[in-house]
Amino acid sequence: MSPGTHGPRVAALIGPYASGKSALFDAMLGAAGHPTRRSGNGRTHHAGTEMRVGQASFLGDPWTLLDCPGSIEFGHAATCALAVADIAVVVVDPDPARAGMAAPCLRQVEELDIPAVVFVNKLDTLTASPPELVEALQAHTRRRLLLRHLPWREGERIVGYVDLISERAWRFVNGTASEPAPFPEAMRGAEAEARAALAEALADADDALLEAIVEDRAPDAAALYRPLHAEEAAGHAIGVLLGAAEHASGVRRLWKALRHDAPDVAETAARHGVPAGAEPLAQVFRTVQAGHAGRLSYVRLWRGAVKDGGALDGQRIGGLWRFPGGEPIKASDAVAGDVVALGRLDQAATGDTLGGPRLPFPAPPPATYALALEPEDRKDEVRLGAALTRLVEEDPSLIIEQAAETGETILRGQGEQHLRAAVEKLAQTVKLATHRPRVPYRETIKRQVRHHARLKRQTGGHGQFADVTIEVAPRPRGTGFAFVDRIVGGAIPRKFIPACGDAAEEAARKGPLGNPVVDIEVTLVDGGFHSVDSSDMAFATATRMALQEALAKAEPVLLEPVEQVTVEVPSAFTPAAQRLLTGRRGQILGYAEDPARPGWDQVEAMVPAAELHDLILELRGQTQGLGTYRHRFDHLAESRSR
Repeated sequence: MSPGTHGPRVAALIGPYASGKSALFDAMLGAAGHPTRRSGNGRTHHAGTEMRVGQASFLGDPWTLLDCPGSIEFGHAATCALAVADIAVVVVDPDPARAGMAAPCLRQVEELDIPAVVFVNKLDTLTASPPELVEALQAHTRRRLLLRHLPWREGERIVGYVDLISERAWRFVNGTASEPAPFPEAMRGAEAEARAALAEALADADDALLEAIVEDRAPDAAALYRPLHAEEAAGHAIGVLLGAAEHASGVRRLWKALRHDAPDVAETAARHGVPAGAEPLAQVFRTVQAGHAGRLSYVRLWRGAVKDGGALDGQRIGGLWRFPGGEPIKASDAVAGDVVALGRLDQAATGDTLGGPRLPFPAPPPATYALALEPEDRKDEVRLGAALTRLVEEDPSLIIEQAAETGETILRGQGEQHLRAAVEKLAQTVKLATHRPRVPYRETIKRQVRHHARLKRQTGGHGQFADVTIEVAPRPRGTGFAFVDRIVGGAIPRKFIPACGDAAEEAARKGPLGNPVVDIEVTLVDGGFHSVDSSDMAFATATRMALQEALAKAEPVLLEPVEQVTVEVPSAFTPAAQRLLTGRRGQILGYAEDPARPGWDQVEAMVPAAELHDLILELRGQTQGLGTYRHRFDHLAESRSR
């Protein structure tokens, strides 16, 4: 492939926490001539919470790298990056015991139908055999994983690798490009066996290769590259490369693989259904509030060209930025394939398509954790509202709710770390207090009662008089409140009946246990009036008195919301998930294999809402950070809290 034959392309670096994505991002930029400023040792690098964007050219081809957060709580950022990328680099740990940590990333790649390569990082710490690691990873993806390298060992130390396709050996040089080396004779047998396995795996997709194998002819490199590229492009296979980003080992080999295997922007645009045309069409995949620079919309330009000061989708572009080496610089224009940040597009939101019909874009995952927010100073409520609006614009996986039952402002997201980062951003604008959201309890009654109440007040002039007798009875669960008029013979004039009904409904908003009362029937059965002193107000007051006193005698009980919960975990953790749910007063309904993911189960249960607040924390703690769940309200049930 000749230098500079491709337009701008995009690679998204994804992988679990501590796999070394950020170190790889830095090493790739460094290998392309853009050394980055590092802080600390990459082996102890803190988990990032925001996407990093860096741009460079390798062998004349322009690239954008998107370094995505590794924590599952910030997984939607990775999904947004994959939605505009041409290829994904799944960075994994060399320990087979941690292979399951890559499962969410491998699932994202499959769901978004994007070509991918796997980069096994920290090769210098590898203790297992590469086939063993590939087998462990294969359990978490439907695509075939094809090992392309074997580690070259001298004693206990890994000094390089052998490329199975080119049959060439490379010796690592710390901090710079690997050097070609004579083929290690001790590896001839293992290399031949691994290469034959690779050829057999690819032969199903290539008749010429199959013929060579049947005729016992050793295929050359081109005979393997051709079906490998086709299988990766079709989403049937993923090549597995080896390296150590901390030492810049295997990084240039990864660059060359991306250069060879990643599709052009036109191919990716066609996969996304971008209509043909010459006019600019872009998709927003990230929104940032950038202080004095204002609102920045990070876009992938699928077709056409844009200029600073020009128009896009009816909005004027107020600034255009590129990111060479990861640093933002102002630029004048962008062409198809570029990733740029556009300023002052105030009507554009993450996921929007600018300049054409809306293209598909992944929706945020269901929220799993919540906090109630309130400003320390009530005068800051307006500022808090504005800050929350900006926050959700930046991160669509955050949800703001105004809880009608409790009056609280609820922030929902993907976990404790996710919400902690969000609250820290808000705290830059307004001082906040946070607490666990209150559960919207209800109450009802267990037996029917009849109760009489009389209001008789004389304060000079017209007094107040009303006499009511009511019956209060429980109704079937979920049928709500009902008021029934059974007055006969004019015991209460018809004109006062509506006031009695409204007052009964109002009084039911707070029962003897302090919560709204549901599923009761209030029947007005008798009463009395005064021709002068009776009024709507008097009958409303008497009805409220009667109902409040009646409810206290009718065996009130607390009702709590019960949620239908679906927990998703690797099959090895299914028993732990079931124990966790039953320990939270959950009723297990059953479990089954997840049809979308091999090696995963879905556990269904009914769980009281009061038990869900920190469920995700314990669930992830017992499943290597992989477990998640979704829930929806199902019914109210009598509380049997511990």
